[in-house]
Amino acid sequence: MITLKDVSKIYPMGKVSVDALKSINLEFAGGDFIAVAGPSGSGKSTLMNIVGLIDAPTQGGVFIDTKETGTLGRSELTRFRREYIGFIFQSFNLLPVLNVFENVELPLVLNKGAISKAERKKRVEHLLELMELTDRSKHLPSELSGGQQQRVAIARALVTNPKIVLADEPTANLDSITGEKILELMKNINHQQGTTFVFSTHDPDIWAMANHIIFLRDGAIESEERR
Repeated sequence: MITLKDVSKIYPMGKVSVDALKSINLEFAGGDFIAVAGPSGSGKSTLMNIVGLIDAPTQGGVFIDTKETGTLGRSELTRFRREYIGFIFQSFNLLPVLNVFENVELPLVLNKGAISKAERKKRVEHLLELMELTDRSKHLPSELSGGQQQRVAIARALVTNPKIVLADEPTANLDSITGEKILELMKNINHQQGTTFVFSTHDPDIWAMANHIIFLRDGAIESEERR
């Protein structure tokens, strides 16, 4: 589904440069549950940004379904992100002035004309039911617990039916019990819908669930394990 070929990322820092990623070669297959691990500064965030088409590599290529994304213009990249990728952020990134239903619906609203209003409503209601949030649909984010906000963020990431979901430390702000429930929920979606999940994480519970673990150190792949 997503392939990185000899990907490097170099950031200029005044008179010097920082090699954030060094000749990374990876393949993310459909239906994988992937953990990207490594110490602070290892390149996890840079890798996630490049996989998510938010940033571009200095060298090398990123391919989605064999399409080289480096050849795409800005509007085409936006379309690829919208069609292929959902994002779950550590800080939830919910809009405080929108209620739960509106936050989940937002990616569909921004994708004007792609689907009807009735279909938008159907998708959002289905996901809220799946996330056990139907009774919270009119609540603002400030009226929700951390676990509920994270479930809203997951629903928002899934509402466009993406092939891959990128999650940045999704359990970092949750207690252990809530974090475990969130992980089980995402694992069930992974099994039932074949959605690929890629986590940037220090959480050993995610490592235990993953079938593909990538360890980064100093911008390079230190080890890679498939189960």
